[in-house]
Amino acid sequence: MAESRVRVTANSETCVTSSLCVYRVPGVFDQDPEGRVLVLDAHPSAELGRELLRAERGCPTRSITVEGLDRSGLDEADEGTARVEGAA
Repeated sequence: MAESRVRVTANSETCVTSSLCVYRVPGVFDQDPEGRVLVLDAHPSAELGRELLRAERGCPTRSITVEGLDRSGLDEADEGTARVEGAA
């Protein structure tokens, strides 16, 4: 079995305990007793890519970093921006 090229890191010092990452990818993220982010799996499967990137982008303090994934397939919804029909 090949090792995953995906690398996940998190800065618990800047985490504000929103828990969004834990809800999004519970096998990769958890919380310490104070509620701050913990990385359970620093090299998760690339099959979790979209959810990992959503967790990264959804983190309100940008405390999560995901490396080793192709970001070219992300759409506006993944960027956390709302799309308004008919808007220029």
